[in-house]
Amino acid sequence: MDCIFCKIVEGSIPSKKVYENEHVLAFHDIQPAAPVHLLIIPKKHIATMNDVDSGDWGLIGEIHRAAQEIAKQEGVAESGYRLINNCGKDGGQVVYHIHYHLLAGVQLGPLHAN
Repeated sequence: MDCIFCKIVEGSIPSKKVYENEHVLAFHDIQPAAPVHLLIIPKKHIATMNDVDSGDWGLIGEIHRAAQEIAKQEGVAESGYRLINNCGKDGGQVVYHIHYHLLAGVQLGPLHAN
C-alpha cells in the first residue's frame, strides 16, 4: 500500500508528532491553514469515513477524545477549534486514509464552497 499516512505511522516518513497512543497519532500539517493545524489519524488504515465499519466506531470515538486532549495540550480548548473530516473527492479529501484536521489559534470564519 502506498499511503503517506501509513508510512508516517510506521516511521518511514518523519512527522512532527504532538500526540500518540496505541491507536491514534496526531502531527503537524505540512501546509497549515491556521496557526494551529494538526492532523489526527487512526493508526489503522481506513480509506474514508464511508469505509468505517461497525468494529471501528470505538476508534472514531477515540480520535474525538484525542482531539479534546490535544486541544487542551495546545492551549486552544477554551478559545475554540474546528475539527474537520473530508470524505471523498467532492468533500475535499486528498489523502485516502481517514483523518481529521484540528484548526485553531485564530478566529475561524464560516466555511464557504468554492
